[in-house]
Amino acid sequence: MTLTVLMNAGPWLPVPPGGYGGIENVIATLVPELRARGVRVILAGVGSSTLEADELVSVYAEGRFAHIQDPYNRVMGIAHAHMRGVLDALRERDDVDLVHDHLEVVGPAVLSAAGRSVPPVLHTLHWDLAKHPEFYGRFDGAGRLFVNGVSADQLTHAPPALRAHALGHVHLATPLAYDPPYGGAPGASRTAGEAVGGAAGGWRAPAKGEYVVAMGRITALKGTHIAARMCRAANVPLVLAGPVNGIGTPEELAEAVADPAHPAHASPDVRYYAEEVAPHVDGDLVRWVGAVGGADRDELVARARAAVFPLCWAEPGGTAIVEALALGTAVAGFRRGCLPELVAHGRTGFVADDEQSLARFLDKAEEIDPAECRAEAVRRFGPGAMAERYLRLYERVLGEAAV
Repeated sequence: MTLTVLMNAGPWLPVPPGGYGGIENVIATLVPELRARGVRVILAGVGSSTLEADELVSVYAEGRFAHIQDPYNRVMGIAHAHMRGVLDALRERDDVDLVHDHLEVVGPAVLSAAGRSVPPVLHTLHWDLAKHPEFYGRFDGAGRLFVNGVSADQLTHAPPALRAHALGHVHLATPLAYDPPYGGAPGASRTAGEAVGGAAGGWRAPAKGEYVVAMGRITALKGTHIAARMCRAANVPLVLAGPVNGIGTPEELAEAVADPAHPAHASPDVRYYAEEVAPHVDGDLVRWVGAVGGADRDELVARARAAVFPLCWAEPGGTAIVEALALGTAVAGFRRGCLPELVAHGRTGFVADDEQSLARFLDKAEEIDPAECRAEAVRRFGPGAMAERYLRLYERVLGEAAV
């Protein structure tokens, strides 16, 4: 019998997203692999989603992400209206075997309350589990709703009530493990367990530059100021690449910093950049190049001698980390969150306990073989590996919910 899964992406962004959208990118990576393995997928998302699925369920024609930081009394109905559409779709049909939910709090709250009127549910936790303590601290899936993390470390921070519903973790995957921008044939094998595009498939690393790269949103939790301060002190060229509060160019950021009337002037990330990062940015040794995407991002990361992640929080997923490895670039970062699970110390990068150790490891980046980083990403972080893991979790959900 064919398995039919309703994949709940939520109302915020299309799948795949045009740029920013970590959860939507994960779904866009997972769904083709599931369908290639015979799973029917009904996507519950916004109408402008272009991901191929067997069916699309939508309440909103366009994503509502622009409203996500509106006052609560203006935004509170968006997720609930979307979930009403999901419930209507489930009640109008009897062919859905399982719901795979990705909508923070509102998804599991509504689906668990619906009880046996909806199929069993797997809810993926993509975020910091210290949030929503009252909800997670009293979590009850009623034997029908189970959760998974995106790293083992993430689940250690879950309250006991939530952790009791966890079936394990599934590391995030990147399509770059199948489609390298340098060498190798594009496209992925869609058969279970087969990996294509690794070192054995003709992939070759580009010539490495002298610089290291810090890729990602410019914010205090990412430790951007540490990367800038450390590289400036060690005389190591550093490229900072990522938006500041959604601002993607140096010109617009300068305007936001200088103009008190600018909508982003008082935002925490803009203040953080101006006060903690900008003093180290000299345009030569340390540069901020704004938001970079697509092929430009891939080339920037692939040609770096290392990607640095001085994380100041227990990051749960680490998409940028697995992307760097897939591009054949060594990763160096702090022993926090998911990073020690993703990086093999001395083989695909370095895991440091403090800033001084991290700076020393940057000087050893050339000891890491780009082909080894690439092969590890293909083996562990290919989309097929993620799909196979989720299929096993689906089996567990269906088995345990039937007891």
